[in-house]
Amino acid sequence: MKISPKMKKALNDQTALEAGASNTYLAMASWSEITGYEGSAAFFYVQAEEERQHMLKFIHYLNDMGVSATIPGTKSPTSSFKSLETIIKTALNNERIVTNAIHKMVEIAQKEKDHSTYAFLEWFVNEQVEEERKFETILQKFDLIGRDKLAINEIDKILNGMSVTPDVAGTA
Repeated sequence: MKISPKMKKALNDQTALEAGASNTYLAMASWSEITGYEGSAAFFYVQAEEERQHMLKFIHYLNDMGVSATIPGTKSPTSSFKSLETIIKTALNNERIVTNAIHKMVEIAQKEKDHSTYAFLEWFVNEQVEEERKFETILQKFDLIGRDKLAINEIDKILNGMSVTPDVAGTA
């Protein structure tokens, strides 16, 4: 099985996007921890690890296809955030960027009749639906519960409850 140069570039670019997302979530976790949002910190540390695992899935797939994976360098993410709500909005925006990149790769796979890559990407298509919904639901909490200190504390507790490590290594 062989993948095209265009698909190879797209997969390697996605590897870099996942690495950047992992680092962004680490920065969000660090800010949350320093700010006293222990639940949010736990949640974002799990998110960072999940994105790292996604990056590894792309690297392993490229290697399995006999293509050299490019291990990405990343730029430092911002570590200064205005509020917990701002972080959630930024995370949702970042997930939408990832979703668009995944969809573009699916389109390339369909056009090139690259069935192996298409099948590989299906898991990510479904994962992105879950990721966007997760952050949209968290943002709804600000409207439902509020933005005062007690409400933010409650949202932090909710995020702590969402900080279980998912099985990202399993299905692909």
